[in-house]
Amino acid sequence: QVQLVASGGGLVQTGGSLRLSCAASERTFVGYAMGWFRQAPGKDREFVAAISWNGGSTAYADSVKNRFTISRDNAKNTVYLQMNSLKPEDTAVYHCALDKLRWRAVVGPPADFGSWGQGTQVTVSS
Repeated sequence: QVQLVASGGGLVQTGGSLRLSCAASERTFVGYAMGWFRQAPGKDREFVAAISWNGGSTAYADSVKNRFTISRDNAKNTVYLQMNSLKPEDTAVYHCALDKLRWRAVVGPPADFGSWGQGTQVTVSS
C-alpha cells in the first residue's frame, strides 16, 4: 500500500516562505516521479509541480513558476516543495502524489499522477 505523508504546512504572511516535505516508503519512492497538487476550498484539485525519479526533469504550473522549487532526496525517500513569495491565492491543502509509471526520464502529464497522500494545510494571510 502506498503511503505518502506530507508535512510542513502552516500559516504565513504574504511574501513569506514555507518548505513542504513528503515522505514515502522506499518501495513507493524508488523510480517514480513525484508531484505536488493543491486544493483550495470549493475548487478543483490543481497541479503545482512535479519532478522525475532522478530529479533531471521538473515541471511547474504557471502560477508558481519562479516562486516554488521542487526537489527530492532519494536517499531519504523524500520530495520537497520550497515555496517563496507566497500569496493569499496559494492557500490550499497541498498533497503529494506518485506517478503511475516508473522510470520515466521526463515528467508525465498531471493526469498520470495518483496515490494521493495525506495533505498539509498552507494558509497565506494578506
